Amino acid sequence: MRALVVGAGGHLGGEVARLASAAGHEVVGTATTTVTGWTAVDVTGRAAFLALVAAVRPHLIVNTAYRADSWTICADGAANVALGASTVGARLVHVSSDAVHAGRPLPYADDEPPTPIFPYGAAKAAGETAVAAIDPAAVIVRTSLIVGDDRSKQVRLALDLATGRRSGALFTDEIRCPVDATDLAAAILELAASDHAGTINVAGPEALTRADLGRLVARSHGLDPASVPVCTTAEGGLGNRPGCIRLDSTRAAGLLKTPLRTVTEALGPPSRHDEGHAG
Repeated sequence: MRALVVGAGGHLGGEVARLASAAGHEVVGTATTTVTGWTAVDVTGRAAFLALVAAVRPHLIVNTAYRADSWTICADGAANVALGASTVGARLVHVSSDAVHAGRPLPYADDEPPTPIFPYGAAKAAGETAVAAIDPAAVIVRTSLIVGDDRSKQVRLALDLATGRRSGALFTDEIRCPVDATDLAAAILELAASDHAGTINVAGPEALTRADLGRLVARSHGLDPASVPVCTTAEGGLGNRPGCIRLDSTRAAGLLKTPLRTVTEALGPPSRHDEGHAG
């Protein structure tokens, strides 16, 4: 199988490309900047992207490209990827986000319609709409905060805050279902090989506040969890943001061969050389 991984220069895209290659597939990756081994193609440039798809003629396209402050990448780029997949008959897996939801105490099922309340969520919702309209057979994976090694933005943020390299705080009143990048990448490839179509939640099995996630990251790196500064969203001066978003991944759990791990399982035990600081 020939796979085109859009956004292969990023954490998740890199893991999808690595696992697909390890499974014996031919992998072509794209990145917005020149990254060794990947093709520098801007997903927002329709003509250039369609030309790449026509040249590669992939059997599978996985779209992991995103930037939280870019409507064109999250929405217009998603439409371009879906159009590319449809022109060559490629299987498409599009990665979306729990940010499409407004937040509520009850978990969100796979097929609940988006209710975004901030720009990033609206852009991802628009991307979902475009993908579903252009390629109804596509898999749209809604996921949550992505953890793993130091390529994870969530991991780097927590470590930078804990060590004072960055100012700010993690929120005690925002709840998400973090997922390990390798687990998510494996799930994406499994779903690509299935006949599933439409939205499906693929997130971790435990709900954590951003603050608790940061404390677990610190602990896994041998740092004192209390060194992670925390606050509420109100104390942080932020307004309209989703509070509690729990994704119900029951359907995915029933389809996948490998269970999605908890954050504690994925991050591992405290670093042995500094375990005494973990508390």
